[in-house]
Amino acid sequence: MIVNRKRPWQKHMIQIEALTKNYGQFTAAEDITFEVKTGEIFGLLGPNGAGKSTTINCISGLLKPSLGEININGHSVLSEAIKAKASLGLVPQDLALYEDLSGQENLNFWGQAYGLSGEKLNNRIKTVLDQVGLTSRAKDLVSTYSGGMKRRLNFACAILHEPQALLLDEPTVGVDPQSREHLLSAVEQLKAQGTAVLYTTHYMEEAERLCDRIAIIDHGKIIAVGTVDELRSQMGEKDLITLNGDFDAVEQTVLTEFEVIEWQDHTVRFMAENAASQLSELLAKFPQGTIKQTAVQQANLESLFIKLTGRELRD
Repeated sequence: MIVNRKRPWQKHMIQIEALTKNYGQFTAAEDITFEVKTGEIFGLLGPNGAGKSTTINCISGLLKPSLGEININGHSVLSEAIKAKASLGLVPQDLALYEDLSGQENLNFWGQAYGLSGEKLNNRIKTVLDQVGLTSRAKDLVSTYSGGMKRRLNFACAILHEPQALLLDEPTVGVDPQSREHLLSAVEQLKAQGTAVLYTTHYMEEAERLCDRIAIIDHGKIIAVGTVDELRSQMGEKDLITLNGDFDAVEQTVLTEFEVIEWQDHTVRFMAENAASQLSELLAKFPQGTIKQTAVQQANLESLFIKLTGRELRD
């Protein structure tokens, strides 16, 4: 008899079901549901205050959810915390480093905290230092590192114990281009090794480069999920037009036949097919001198995000 078995990299390593986190009357995350398979990078994309970090902190056990279930490698974070966290690595936004120790000493400390020792620990330290490009600075105090180097070391500490699931909470914020490339390449290497990665970011280009699937989150709710191509297809053939100027005295009815995304005193955004070919006609709908700047974006992840949320990712 032939037994149909799923390949191991199809296993759901991270499973989130109806995750909700309340702070009194304020709901920071509401009914968050998704899963991340082994060998998959799942992106959580949203602006500041959207609920990304709250979700990450609940998954890692730093926050207790008000409702919902969280499983890592088949173990509940709520009822089997030790077993769940044994498979988990976390790269938080805030650096978890000792600046009066060297990079190697930081790794040694965290490695022992994960239960590593002896030759295995030493070998892992060498490996992760090479992965993040810090071998030559291993014995220098962390206080002498640049911001980007600290981010890389922070990442190295999180993967030291070879976790099967990795949470990355905006790991490249404020880093230099060289450090960003080191980090992105390291994430791609982990994916190739079968690690399940949950990646939150402000940077659309990172999401498009890394992520197999993406969830767009805003005001604590997931509003769209899919591959980059699936999400782009929601835009159809429409372009996004952004106008900057003085619109407080202009009636929104000038764009009745178009899909208006945002209408503010100084910013107007709307959707139109083949915008480039009819741009002059579109701009003529506004009183002369009203428009100071014009931008046209073809259908992409950024324009979809603005369509769904009414604001830019970095707002």
